[in-house]
Amino acid sequence: MILAPMVDQSEFAWRMLTRSFMSPESSENLLAYTPMLHARMFTETPKFRDHHFQPTRSGLSSPPKAEDPLPDLYLDGHPEIDRPLFVQFCANSPDELLEAARYVEPFCDAVDLNLGCPQGIARKGNYGAFLQEDWDLIYKLINKLHLNLDVPVTAKMRILESKEKTLEYANMILSAGASLITVHGRQREQKGHKTGLADWSVLRYLRANLPPDVVIFANGNILRHDDIFSCLEETGADGVMSAEGNLYDPTIFAKPPPIGHEGQEYWRGRDGKGGYRMDAVFRRYMDILYKHVLEKPPPTRPPLFLPSDPQPDAPPTTANESAQNEGDDQPPAKRQKRDKKSTSPNLLAIQPHLFHLLRPLITKHIDIRDALARSRAGDIPAFEHVLQLVESAVKDGLLDYDSDPAKYEDSSIPDAKEQEANLDKDESSVATVKACKRPWWVCQPYVRPLPKEALENGSLTLSKKDRRMLEEERATEKVRCEQGRKSEREELDERDGMERGEVVRDGMVAG
Repeated sequence: MILAPMVDQSEFAWRMLTRSFMSPESSENLLAYTPMLHARMFTETPKFRDHHFQPTRSGLSSPPKAEDPLPDLYLDGHPEIDRPLFVQFCANSPDELLEAARYVEPFCDAVDLNLGCPQGIARKGNYGAFLQEDWDLIYKLINKLHLNLDVPVTAKMRILESKEKTLEYANMILSAGASLITVHGRQREQKGHKTGLADWSVLRYLRANLPPDVVIFANGNILRHDDIFSCLEETGADGVMSAEGNLYDPTIFAKPPPIGHEGQEYWRGRDGKGGYRMDAVFRRYMDILYKHVLEKPPPTRPPLFLPSDPQPDAPPTTANESAQNEGDDQPPAKRQKRDKKSTSPNLLAIQPHLFHLLRPLITKHIDIRDALARSRAGDIPAFEHVLQLVESAVKDGLLDYDSDPAKYEDSSIPDAKEQEANLDKDESSVATVKACKRPWWVCQPYVRPLPKEALENGSLTLSKKDRRMLEEERATEKVRCEQGRKSEREELDERDGMERGEVVRDGMVAG
């Protein structure tokens, strides 16, 4: 199980939160990546380095020497709590990449080269997936590290336009000295509303055609815990990486508790579906920040609410209390002096993490969304206030479910069989939404509309050229169907000798 590298989103505190829901044994087997770091900025700008990678309290003024002791270990790569850890860089200069890797080498188990970032900033900076036309440069980047580091070098790549080309690409990366490859089963163009499904058949093809001792990590289509094992079986990969799935549900790598042993943190409905409560995960996250980043005890908190708890009689409300309650939607930060501007990556990431984690809840509770939007990095009292609002909302949700469970059982969404009878499974995410949906107070994945759905609802628009190509593809497929011929995808699979296994529809988008 692998926690993916995510720009400004797989920092130390989030890695600790993800590990905290796993057993001690399985937590030690969770491989985590740092956020992607820019190699040139990391070496040239001490402030950038100190704000993005904090393995020692004194910072990294120069690359540590092997013979020098490291007495002031701090967060990133701490040998007792943050390993195994890979550090990922983006780069387009072998010398700059090696210099950056020298700084982190003592604090990690491998250095990874990002060959998968599809964003516009990567195009502008000539790194990530926009290096995939320059195989000679990629070879030099990886080989430079392979020949000069004491830790392994790895690479994370995207698939290319064909299975054969992807295999050739993977072989080049491995021949340069990469000890393993992570393969994101989407092409570079698949992002945003064009994300679509990752193609597990390409990963299966790589597994069948690369030497058995080559380690492959699969990335893409991991929304829930069960998707991990489906991916392993379908692709034959050695490990499974989750990115976006983990952002919306940091418990994705944890096994659900047995029925009857849910405790206070895990909720399970009468239909058997369940998940970790958002207030419980939020609490853990804050407590980790207190303990490791702020280095002070977290506040004393009452036990999480359960509907089975005895309900105290509401005390009479005084006029002063009523007036005070009317201002409760304002964060305490407005009435208290704020800390100086934070530069810790762990504090800067709190707000975006909570917008992911709480997405279903703040869609319903706009006041909590607004309170979160007003909270600033380093303003811990403001986030504590948001936590109180979340706990109150979850309490109301649990009581409402207890009084009327049927309200939360949506029968309007067709099941998978109904969907398959009416729609092409590659064109609709309806069944996946139903399979993943939980009450709004439970951590759950975000299911993006598939590209054709995005086109229909107007959230995605095509250029005239793309629209013409799509119409031609539809016309070609219609002719194939009328003639009883196999699809182009099936013909390609036949030519490469691989059967097309059914991709699990429940795992669609993440990473």
